[in-house]
Amino acid sequence: IIFVKKVSLPNFLFYYYTAVTEIKLLILPAYMNADQKRAYLILHICVFIWGFTAILGNLISLQETVLVWYRMGITSVSLLFIPALWSNIKNVPKKEILKIAGIGVLVALHWITFYGAIKYSVVSVALTALATTSFFTSFIEPLFMKTKIKFWEVLSGAAIIPAIYLIFYFTGEYKIGFILGLLSALLAAIFSVLNKKMIAKHHAVPITFIELSCGFIFLCVSMPVYFQIFEDVTLLPTQKDWFYLCILSVLCTTIPFILSLNSLRHLSAFTSNITINLEPVYGILLASAIFKDHKNLHTGFYFGAGIILLIVFLNPLINKYFNKRNPVN
Repeated sequence: IIFVKKVSLPNFLFYYYTAVTEIKLLILPAYMNADQKRAYLILHICVFIWGFTAILGNLISLQETVLVWYRMGITSVSLLFIPALWSNIKNVPKKEILKIAGIGVLVALHWITFYGAIKYSVVSVALTALATTSFFTSFIEPLFMKTKIKFWEVLSGAAIIPAIYLIFYFTGEYKIGFILGLLSALLAAIFSVLNKKMIAKHHAVPITFIELSCGFIFLCVSMPVYFQIFEDVTLLPTQKDWFYLCILSVLCTTIPFILSLNSLRHLSAFTSNITINLEPVYGILLASAIFKDHKNLHTGFYFGAGIILLIVFLNPLINKYFNKRNPVN
């Protein structure tokens, strides 16, 4: 990423994609059947699509809270057309719905802080902050799941701290955005761990629908207070905003969600984690191509971002190594 300023972006994207493909060939199993290859390709496409969510968030002129309100509403409506929702939602106990609804509120706050980070900084800064989600998860998961804290994950987290300092030092005017991004990463870590417990008991589609629809209801209830505080906020999207909102809600949320669920049935958790870790990388590269973010950021930022992304990539490899040595833990 440091070389973005020195190499033309099309060439950089080509070299980067080629390098990632070669690296993946080294860490993936030597043999994959047809279903696994198809699933791997689908998941990779989904991750690439998710990289556009930050781009669209920056293109939409609405403030972050209103943007998330529309996104949750449109996505919830689109999920109503998925057959798996109607065949599985009746299996979710009523006592569990309240817990899932609470997670939906966390998802809403996560998206608000994430898009707030974009509005108060640039896409690259927001996505770099979001990449620290795995760092927060390494501490939060043992607390919620009542498991031992893994020392190698603590070391990985400690290695991220100087990278965060570098980003703070070299992006002075974007500090508020970066702090919002870190808060978004913390919320993402919390609801991801809570979702892990729910997914083990219920089908993913009804859980997603309950979370997003309840998050939407939460925002509906909160809107009067929000407009009292922020009186000059625009509620109605422009024609261009509607177009971007539909792409964000359906093409970048609902469709990749369904495709990724199907692909995960054929892939190991290790392969899936490595692939999903590409999302912030794609987002940063796309932001450089579309918004020319790299022209506004110091090389020190890319050095800090490179450290964070390197740790994110190495984390599944380190986990795999130590889990083999300590299978009981």
